[in-house]
Amino acid sequence: MVLFELTLVLLLIAVALTGLSRRLEIPYPSLLALAGVGIAFVPGAPTIEIDPELALALFIAPVLLDAAYDTSLRDLKRYRLSLALLALGAVVFTTGVVAVVGWKMAGLPIAAAIALGAIVAPPDAVAASAVLGQFKVPHRITAILQGESLLNDATALLIYRIAVTAALGPILLSSAVPTILLSTIGSLAAGYVFGRLSLLTLTRIEDAASSTVVQFAGTFGVWILAERLGLSAIITIVVYAMTIARTAPRLISARRRVSTYSVWESAVFVLNVLAFVLMGLQARSIVGRLSGEGHAEAFVFAATVLVVVVVARLAWVTSYVAIIRWFARFDGEDKRRNLPTFGGAMLVGWCGMRGLVTLVVAIALPADFPGRDPIVLAAFAVVLGTLVLQGMTLKPLLRWLNFDPDTTVDREVAQARVVIMEAALKVLSGKTSNAAAAVREQYTAQRAIAENPENAQAATEYDRLRLYAIKSQRDALEELRRNGTIGDEAYHRLEEEIDWSELAASPAGRFQPLTT
Repeated sequence: MVLFELTLVLLLIAVALTGLSRRLEIPYPSLLALAGVGIAFVPGAPTIEIDPELALALFIAPVLLDAAYDTSLRDLKRYRLSLALLALGAVVFTTGVVAVVGWKMAGLPIAAAIALGAIVAPPDAVAASAVLGQFKVPHRITAILQGESLLNDATALLIYRIAVTAALGPILLSSAVPTILLSTIGSLAAGYVFGRLSLLTLTRIEDAASSTVVQFAGTFGVWILAERLGLSAIITIVVYAMTIARTAPRLISARRRVSTYSVWESAVFVLNVLAFVLMGLQARSIVGRLSGEGHAEAFVFAATVLVVVVVARLAWVTSYVAIIRWFARFDGEDKRRNLPTFGGAMLVGWCGMRGLVTLVVAIALPADFPGRDPIVLAAFAVVLGTLVLQGMTLKPLLRWLNFDPDTTVDREVAQARVVIMEAALKVLSGKTSNAAAAVREQYTAQRAIAENPENAQAATEYDRLRLYAIKSQRDALEELRRNGTIGDEAYHRLEEEIDWSELAASPAGRFQPLTT
């Protein structure tokens, strides 16, 4: 009961911290990390242990699916070199450097040291995305960070699994490599098959709540089934999510989609909060078990791992950018124009905040794992240190780098809007009713604005005026219910219509209505 009460309190605190983070323009996980540390000092806080397999399924499966669902295949192909160098190269490099530090400094067994490296290697783009979106940094950078955040989890967790298995018992390399290759191929196939089966099920469900429940159950079921079959649950979930993402929009109604997005966003937020609760409780018990000289040595080791992780990423990113630019001297001017810059390298390197994945895989280490306490403490230090140090200095860094505002997505939206408006006008061209004429007039106005993507002010003003009108509609609707002209059923049907109009006029809550 104490844990439940503590979690409820922290959820409410997390909501307040999220609002504060928006005002301060810093990532909300940075403040969550500080709150999690505060839990370690709460008198009477319970000591809990969570089953490693449960921790991975409960936290990692939905977060991976959420990230994979939003990942752009086009951007993965377009920036494949940078993504490979980060999601594979940077993870392996960081894992190796940290493993050497863990082996030499803390005396960890090689396998345990590699497990530590894999735990702290993958950055989390969620922490950086909130701040990056405010500054409209080059689309290339945000696309690379988002793609890396997904792919590096798969790389790091694969290394983690092998290292944990090796630390708890010997494995033969000759048999492990074929098993890994077979597992990878099987996971790709299984993810696609599970995705297609899930779509067949979801298309037969009309109720929004039922559809969301089935999606959650399916996500956990795919993870568990992949584990039981000896496949890579991480790869399976990623392919499963991408398969659904490419087909579901045509098969699932708008009502279910909006409901699902809201629920998943809330669920990921709650999982982040719970992970930081566990971090605080675990840190409390670990510090209690460490005493005397071991206490000081553990904290020095944790601080060293934090520094190594930050420096290793910066060194890797700036090095590969320098190499790419050096080889590009022999290319034409057009190709050199799209080369990564050192300013971009600095930003990508500094956006190496660790988050939920690092927390969970550290907590998921078996209780009898060699050197578990110093490893988990070091992982927590990396999460806290990167979120606070890098997260809270990201805004000043962006101001210093002073990137030109990127309008790539805005231009793509305008271009696509023209096409879809023309499609609507074409299908309505044969209709002669007054209603069809009114609808055509609306589409024609929207197309006229979208045809001039350089005039961003016109699009903004158009949406603001729509919101201004919608506010008056709400006031009129409230008055109709208040004076008894309409009942609640009619009220809620019209309220839903207005809600859809408001969502269309204010993507991601970007615009605020005009005031009188």
